[in-house]
Amino acid sequence: MQWRNGIAVVVTALVLAGCGSATGSDQKTVPGPVSAADLAKVTLKVGDQKGGVKSLLTAANLLEGTPYKIEWSTFTSGPPLLEAASAGAIDIGRVGNTPPIFAAAAKAKIAVVSVARSNVERETILVPSDSPLTDVASLKGKTIGVAKGSSAHGQLLNTLHNHGLSTQDVKVSYLQPAEAYAAFTQHAIDAWAIWDPYTAQAQIEAKARVLADGRGASNGLAFETASTAALADPGKNSAIRDLVVRVVKAQKWADTHRPEWAAAWAKETGLKLEVAQKAVDAGRDQPIPLDDSVVASEQQLADAFTNEKTLPGKVDFAAFADRRFAADLDRARSNG
Repeated sequence: MQWRNGIAVVVTALVLAGCGSATGSDQKTVPGPVSAADLAKVTLKVGDQKGGVKSLLTAANLLEGTPYKIEWSTFTSGPPLLEAASAGAIDIGRVGNTPPIFAAAAKAKIAVVSVARSNVERETILVPSDSPLTDVASLKGKTIGVAKGSSAHGQLLNTLHNHGLSTQDVKVSYLQPAEAYAAFTQHAIDAWAIWDPYTAQAQIEAKARVLADGRGASNGLAFETASTAALADPGKNSAIRDLVVRVVKAQKWADTHRPEWAAAWAKETGLKLEVAQKAVDAGRDQPIPLDDSVVASEQQLADAFTNEKTLPGKVDFAAFADRRFAADLDRARSNG
């Protein structure tokens, strides 16, 4: 149980250590450390999606004992979460690969500070079991449900491009996951671009069929994304540093404790255990460095949206990548 041991040591080190300087393309001013007494006064506002970071940290026994308070808010998907972050309503939250791009295009006051990668085979375009559609080309002229600005939106865009189509060749219906699931099961849409655990839920409960998955169409990335105001605040910056390290440790724990994570996830979300287990067994988020290859991959996705004229102009994703926590996250990945 090494993931439990040393948490107090980690927290102490994070409080006492200097924040260091940003690396890579970042030239951002990073606040210095705060005392344990000042950190105890901080309330970190964390945005989450159901069954997300809070559930993961709780399952890994890494939520209790934070040297600051946490105030949680739940969102249906990444885009509204980042709107709240930019407005200062929350300080940090986890989103997929596409929401930061849309936020950047809107000049949002946010920065990505850590990243993980999941199994892109679980990012899917689903069709009902009795659908006559047999391949991506057959989607031409059909109605596809997707959450606008979500990771599924990016996967849909690239999947269509890879088969000689664009979003102009289909009818895109922008729906949040719960709405899309209802529309899908009622045959109100022809296909649904979505991610796990919704993929697993639709396969098990609605006998959905995978028309295409994210291989060659998605980078599988998800980001902890913070408001620039919170990163500029010494107390909140220290709290964010501690939180993202805990998330990395929890992700590593979940990968080696899949039954326990699935049970906790099912309890938190109300999903059937078999749905949660299917999603977990397929491979969930694993932390990776926020390096130049990640930035380049996101830039390619951003450029695809720009070329599609879904975004009004070019996004410089590197300007929204903040690597101030790189050294701490490297240690957490190695020792988690």
